[in-house]
Amino acid sequence: MTGVQGSTVQGRFISFEGIDGAGKSSHLEHAVAWLRARGHDVVQTREPGGTVLAERLRELVLHEPMDVLTEVLLVFAARRDHLLRQIEPALAAGRTVVCDRFTDASFAYQGAGRGADAAVLAQLELWVQQGRQPDLTLWFDLPPDEAAARRTAVRAPDRFERQDESFFERVREAYAERARLAPARFRRLEARGSREQVRQRMQEHLLATGWW
Repeated sequence: MTGVQGSTVQGRFISFEGIDGAGKSSHLEHAVAWLRARGHDVVQTREPGGTVLAERLRELVLHEPMDVLTEVLLVFAARRDHLLRQIEPALAAGRTVVCDRFTDASFAYQGAGRGADAAVLAQLELWVQQGRQPDLTLWFDLPPDEAAARRTAVRAPDRFERQDESFFERVREAYAERARLAPARFRRLEARGSREQVRQRMQEHLLATGWW
């Protein structure tokens, strides 16, 4: 696999996706612990974020009002820095990178949710990533009404989490479309059920790759 800088990559890149409240972040932490317990060198990171610069941009994206194109450009600027400073070096060193969101979230949130031009997103994806995609994407799928109930119970919302149910339905549909377009990479994970049930499904998907 060729990365941003053209190096041969030995590590594995896994992204976790889903609408806010689907539980992906808490399950990601469990997955990282599970992989480390099996002897793997794991880098846990997130988007937007993962570097000093990208974390600063994250704060702007999550909390400052802006038009959608400005939002898109900030997200992809953060992604570029994240790739160059964190993801690519880790993969080149043979490490496993587990990331809370990647570009699928941009197509889902900024694209379907906020109405950004899909052609602009695709062009930025090409420029910024130069072919880099996760080796595996676990999509935690949960109906928006159930996700909203979970969010309300645990935290104060950011400006995305304050969106209405129709917004999250569009985001969910966009994830389904991304999964349809990349079936070899995506694994849909039913996010309903107890925490233990969802974790078991997640581990089954990870084991099914044959990598671990």
